Amino acid sequence: MSNKQRNYSSEFKAKVVLEVVSGQRSVSEASRAHKVHSSVINRWRNEFLKQAHLAFGGKGVGEDSAERIAELERMIGRLTMELAVAKKASELWSLSGSE
Repeated sequence: MSNKQRNYSSEFKAKVVLEVVSGQRSVSEASRAHKVHSSVINRWRNEFLKQAHLAFGGKGVGEDSAERIAELERMIGRLTMELAVAKKASELWSLSGSE
């Protein structure tokens, strides 16, 4: 008997896990049908469920937050410049008024 580790494609893993998750087969049934140890299928299922949120892609909460932060940083920069100009104008105004 060999201890050679078998490599399975992502498509195969997904197919087996979806059979189990959908209730089409139990873990033991899938194990027998695909000649894969049940602990391996359980590991695949756990990994699949942990990564399920990635299937929907698009903008997540984190991406929206990053965009909002960038927008606010730009606004802070603009307002800082406006404040500096207003302070300078105020200084010039007060100097010209005291003459």
